[in-house]
Amino acid sequence: MTIAYRQAHALNDIGRLPTGFAYRSEIDGLRAIAILPVILYHAEIPGFTGGFVGVDVFFVISGFLMTTLIAGELERGRFSLLRFYERRVRRILPALFAMISVCVIAAWYFLMPVEMEHFARSVRAAALFGSNIQFRNESNYFDIAAHTKPLLHTWSLAVEEQFYILFPVLLMVIQRFAPKRLMAIIGILFLVSLAASAWMVTRSQASAFYLLQFRAWELLLGAFIALIPLTGGVAASLRELLVTIGLAMIAVGVFGFTDRTTFPGLSALVPCLGAALVIAFGKESQGPARLLRSRPMVFVGLISYSLYLWHWPLIVFFPFVSGHALTTAEGWLVVAASVCLATGSWVFVERPFRGTKSRIGRQALIAGALTCGTTAIVFGALVTEFKGAPDRLPAAIYKVYAATYDTSQFGNPPCFIDWDNSGITSADVRAGRLCSVGTAGKGTPKFLVWGDSHAGAMTPAIDEAARRAGVSGLFAGHGSCPPLPDLVMSPQSHCNEFNTAVRDLVTSQHIPLVILVAYWPKYVHAAELPNQGVYFDPSIPPPVSDESAPIARALDKLLTDLRASGTKVVLVHDVPEMGRYVPEAAAKAKMFGASQDIAPPWEYIMKRQALSRALVTRMAEQHNTGIVDPLPAFCSNGHCDAVRDGLPLYKDADHITAAASRKLSYLFDRIFNHSASTSPETS
Repeated sequence: MTIAYRQAHALNDIGRLPTGFAYRSEIDGLRAIAILPVILYHAEIPGFTGGFVGVDVFFVISGFLMTTLIAGELERGRFSLLRFYERRVRRILPALFAMISVCVIAAWYFLMPVEMEHFARSVRAAALFGSNIQFRNESNYFDIAAHTKPLLHTWSLAVEEQFYILFPVLLMVIQRFAPKRLMAIIGILFLVSLAASAWMVTRSQASAFYLLQFRAWELLLGAFIALIPLTGGVAASLRELLVTIGLAMIAVGVFGFTDRTTFPGLSALVPCLGAALVIAFGKESQGPARLLRSRPMVFVGLISYSLYLWHWPLIVFFPFVSGHALTTAEGWLVVAASVCLATGSWVFVERPFRGTKSRIGRQALIAGALTCGTTAIVFGALVTEFKGAPDRLPAAIYKVYAATYDTSQFGNPPCFIDWDNSGITSADVRAGRLCSVGTAGKGTPKFLVWGDSHAGAMTPAIDEAARRAGVSGLFAGHGSCPPLPDLVMSPQSHCNEFNTAVRDLVTSQHIPLVILVAYWPKYVHAAELPNQGVYFDPSIPPPVSDESAPIARALDKLLTDLRASGTKVVLVHDVPEMGRYVPEAAAKAKMFGASQDIAPPWEYIMKRQALSRALVTRMAEQHNTGIVDPLPAFCSNGHCDAVRDGLPLYKDADHITAAASRKLSYLFDRIFNHSASTSPETS
């Protein structure tokens, strides 16, 4: 018997497999088939574009093994919820809390406060097995980059544990009241979850990806295989063919799917059905399953849980040490380090806690689990309450990072309608109950600033210029809403209602000047510049597809309507996007002695800005409106700045700080000095 087999069979003595369940080494090999693509995909090793499907394979395996355990013990009248959950605690928590503890130490040293605040929430969520819900709730406009979330991978553990809180109880109820309807009930739940996943993935991919109700069908598929023996009467040649097809289906997902694949939904059926075929017919297979039973595959399967736990934190924290994003060679290094760390974790953390022969008794186990869980929850709550504990940063580093908080009232409720619709209402807009810009004055405002969050960031500059000119105005801003009343937005959007209310206000109060500010590149390309985190890679091209036609039509109509009502308009070009959170990147650069010259190259910025600048310029010329161009204030001689005089010009990846904005006020002086002229001058 090989060493790998001896190790595997020994697991029957430490509680990994249910009593009476014959060890199947090919399932450990299938675990290897699941975990390796996940790690290689996360390490950005070329070729494994769909490696994320390994998690789905894990779900099917888990559903099969746990249902085999529960159903077998229920049939023998030996099932105990207490014993079941004790086994889950022994299996899951020791390695999980060990990994979290190491991540806390690394995060305390490496992460900036906003990142640390996200991390603290994820620690609390992981301890409560609610990571999937936490990360689903964070999937919004102001989320941070995935590669700065060390516990992002715990979402799948949360899905499994939520399932196993409910599923054993369901099986017990079915056995008690409707044992003959077991397969019908499981089948209905499977179809409902699958249909819900297929429906939700087209409406909210984040929800379909993270939430249990849209993933339960994958675990239920494994349950089906456990409850219905499929091998009886199947010819050996057909079994070999079905196992081969199963492995091929998993390979289709691993090598054929990409980040652009609509997933999970029906696409996830491909790897999941593949895994089900391997489990169902692999037990007696002597052909393709032989690979799964090989010593290397079985060994990787044995350490797969620890390998999954440790690989992602290594990927997250490695760039903090190296000072740059992972190269392919470094990706392989991280993979090798993950295997070494996982082996140690399996031997020294996992195995001592598992099985009836473990020296750690039930009371000590539960006490330790409660202590670790409570500590994680308290840590998460305290660090979240103290906004990521910024006091732990050296004063010079915090001075740089503090740009994150440098915003004005124009970028926050109640002056501004945030992405979650908090702030003023459309009724407030129609009534003119808006925040003042410039000098406080009575009577009809002389101008109105109208736009999205980029307008909120730019308005301190306009406010300064208006004060110097002694002019009073109003601000109307709504997150992610371009100032285009006739642009058809999604049914869930409040943009149309808000923008119509602003246009009605301008018309009813005969406001003589409107300044339009917006994140124009986002709208003409129908895509933000992705936030790459701290380490920006200019070789990744920016989104530049031309989606400008509806923007051009809506802007043309608005300018026509405003000119017809006697209102002058000034269009403001957007500031350069940085593609990363500038305060974090600048603070880390200072902390580790790297260059703070972190802006994207001039060519990159101009490629991204070209279409929006051309559209805005063309519209200004057609409608004889003014233009303000802040780009030269950030870029000159083929070079752009994200940091100046040691301080960031941006509070995130594309919103300028209030301090940087006020320094742009000179750009608007001509607008107010010539506001009475026939056409506003271009700055």
